Amino acid sequence: MFSWLARIVAVCLRPVRQYARMNKDDELDSGIDDSLLWCRDLDRHSLGEFSFAVVQANEIIEDHSQVEIGKNSTFIGVFDGHGGPEASRFVRDHLFLHLMRLARENGNISEDVLGNAFSATEDGFLTLVRRTCGIKPLIAAVGSCCLVGVIWKGMLYIANLGDSRAVIGSLGRSNKIIAEQLTRDHNASLEEVRQELKSQHPDDSQIVVLKHGVWRVKGIIQVSRSIGDAYLKRPEFSLDPSFPRFRLTEPLGRPVLSAVPSIYTRAVRPQDKFLIFASDGLWEHLTNQEAVDIVHKSPRSGIAKRLVQTALVEAARKREMRYYDLKKVEKGIRRFFHDDITVVVIFLDQDVLGKTAAFPEMSVRGFIDSVGPSDFSVLEGSNMTPNSA
Repeated sequence: MFSWLARIVAVCLRPVRQYARMNKDDELDSGIDDSLLWCRDLDRHSLGEFSFAVVQANEIIEDHSQVEIGKNSTFIGVFDGHGGPEASRFVRDHLFLHLMRLARENGNISEDVLGNAFSATEDGFLTLVRRTCGIKPLIAAVGSCCLVGVIWKGMLYIANLGDSRAVIGSLGRSNKIIAEQLTRDHNASLEEVRQELKSQHPDDSQIVVLKHGVWRVKGIIQVSRSIGDAYLKRPEFSLDPSFPRFRLTEPLGRPVLSAVPSIYTRAVRPQDKFLIFASDGLWEHLTNQEAVDIVHKSPRSGIAKRLVQTALVEAARKREMRYYDLKKVEKGIRRFFHDDITVVVIFLDQDVLGKTAAFPEMSVRGFIDSVGPSDFSVLEGSNMTPNSA
């Protein structure tokens, strides 16, 4: 532990000469690669193009993500894990498959189908926890935020648990780009979330606690909805008091976290230009409008990487560092400066919308750089019709 602290202090005390003379663009192109940053600059999907980038901060990356490309469908998943990578990796490997299975069984995509895919994924992960908690008890404290988008037949479906976020950039009056947040952050830092928790738990005065200046559910966790975090949902997964970080002041009577997502559905509109799906590591450093302005004003190729790097420049600035120096900080220690960050930018090209194009079905998994065939066949060439709940 001492060596870690020593290395952190050494990084923070490195000279910041030239910092004041460097603007953000200079820092993005400072000549040294960031070995913890992965990206796909620009690829095709059925409705246009997309850009994808991930940067690692944790010793083991906890952000898992995917883009699934069908011939006329696109799926985006951003899964921000906490307590370990097991839940976010499980969601990446199972939620899309549950969605395709349920779509096949129901004959359509709908809010109910999307919500049921979340429920099936939660049940599957809790089954995994039940099977393994005897030999790995802390798996009961592993969870994941979950942000999903589906674009199909001109409809946009978004479901969210936690504080990852989807933002759409649309043209307003005078061709000004406008940012609209499509998801609701489930984070106890927000007054509306605290009030929601208090109304759901009127007999629990400790349902939200201000601890070290941060509001947390039961004084432990900031997000109010997730996949996993079994010890905060079912008494059978209560952790031994020997793990004080996860100790509840009283036995769990009923779930304090939820796995029911907020779901948003609407038609893609002519003025809609692009979507940004990102874990909260991006939004910690950029506002919705700042992110949308960067996408609108910059070249498409590498735009997800540019958003990530802009956030890292800001993270470094807050520590009076240059991004040039931050790039040299190794994983694990890097978490003291910023979180794992995942960004997917989906461009909506109106001349492509509604047309059938010959796109190969492809699955792209972020950071591990896995590209293979997708399982989108259930939606292709079918008579399934868009439907909302």
